[in-house]
Amino acid sequence: MTTDRYQSPLSERYASKEMQYIFSPDKKFRTWRKLWIALAQTEKELGLPITDEQIDELKAHAEDINYEVAKEREKQVRHDVMSHVYAYGQQCPKAKGIIHLGATSCYVGDNTDVILMAEALELVRKKLVNVIAELAEFADEYKELPTLAFTHFQPAQPTTVGKRATLWLQEFEMDLEDLEYVKKSLKLLGSKGTTGTQASFQELFDGNQEIIDKIDPMIAEKMGFEACYPVSGQTYSRKVDTRVLNVLAGIAASAHKMSNDIRLLQHLKEVEEPFEKSQIGSSAMAYKRNPMRSERIASLSRYVMIDALNPAITSATQWFERTLDDSANKRLSVPEGFLAIDGILDLCLNVVDGLVVYPKVIEKRLMSELPFMATENIMMDAVKAGGDRQELHEKIRTLSMEAGRNVKERGLDNNLLELIASDPAFGLTLEELKDTMEPSKYTGRASVQVEIYLSEVIRPLLARNKDVLGVKAEINV
Repeated sequence: MTTDRYQSPLSERYASKEMQYIFSPDKKFRTWRKLWIALAQTEKELGLPITDEQIDELKAHAEDINYEVAKEREKQVRHDVMSHVYAYGQQCPKAKGIIHLGATSCYVGDNTDVILMAEALELVRKKLVNVIAELAEFADEYKELPTLAFTHFQPAQPTTVGKRATLWLQEFEMDLEDLEYVKKSLKLLGSKGTTGTQASFQELFDGNQEIIDKIDPMIAEKMGFEACYPVSGQTYSRKVDTRVLNVLAGIAASAHKMSNDIRLLQHLKEVEEPFEKSQIGSSAMAYKRNPMRSERIASLSRYVMIDALNPAITSATQWFERTLDDSANKRLSVPEGFLAIDGILDLCLNVVDGLVVYPKVIEKRLMSELPFMATENIMMDAVKAGGDRQELHEKIRTLSMEAGRNVKERGLDNNLLELIASDPAFGLTLEELKDTMEPSKYTGRASVQVEIYLSEVIRPLLARNKDVLGVKAEINV
């Protein structure tokens, strides 16, 4: 463990090893070498005098990066790509003359960035699908359990615990749609030269347009992509990074909303995130069970949502065919956005998988407010028994105010039913009124909506993604 310099908490505490590897030096520079091999192979196949022996030499050293040679070279030339061209050439003396032939730095830099973002999006997709699966299971289990709903965080018409979970679930489902669309849209830069005109290949291939048109598609195929962007400057449009980070920000917003709801429910003691046997909630108050995982989701989510501004501003401020003020920002904003969302999804998996529901607390709170919710039904029953609707409406309004004062000012239980039973205008006994207090009568179509949503939308989605199901998250701290 390094203790004498800053270590990113995204790596040390939050992100998985899989996501960290995607943005590691090994993955980056091995991808550079794969791109150089793909370029050399393509140029050979299109007629340039490159030999199989040279290609084989490049392949032999595709994985063993000689970092120290590149590091020392960069101190001299102040250019990371040319330092690695030099280092690769030291290992491949027969091929060093054709490494990076006709390309500019963005050939390896930008193509690698797209490749890494595509792989990182796939890992995010995998975890997002599993969050959806866990939430669907939770929603299904509790689709019929009535609970007090809230508007403005004030008591409102009852819903069910499962129906509330579908509100979280639907937002994650929307995020998955966005992710899949953006991931499918990703293309490579290809090899277009210093200003995107492919002038170097015009020279290499003696102006043969038919051959030059084949370069990008052949490189894309070798690297596992369907196509390259048809036009570019020296770089691919930084709008691409904006689209990708906006997907991550969308997931973060959904996770934040869910975690906030869970934090509020834990305050109400209705639903609680996992709390381990030896976990400490507070250094001072030993009894506390703080929703620290949900709080961490919210904390990291705010970071990702704000981080999405970086590529947007970078995209907006690029000058003409290329400026370099994107580079330092991209090195931070894109990897760290992915590392943070990876940690967020691991936390979501852990929290949803271990959510604890307390039905008795839920029922108690619901029953304390249900008489207010039931007043319309009570009024209808009284009208059917011969009462006057307008007169009863005013009486219920007055009695509800009195019951509310009893609760708020005197600290008493809600006695609205007793007050109504004692008023002869309603013609209803206390027992008859209590019979109307069945919570399921007031949840509308909540449970039906859950079942329809799960069967028509979520279960088909999970069936399409069954190959990535079964992910469990490890939380480091």
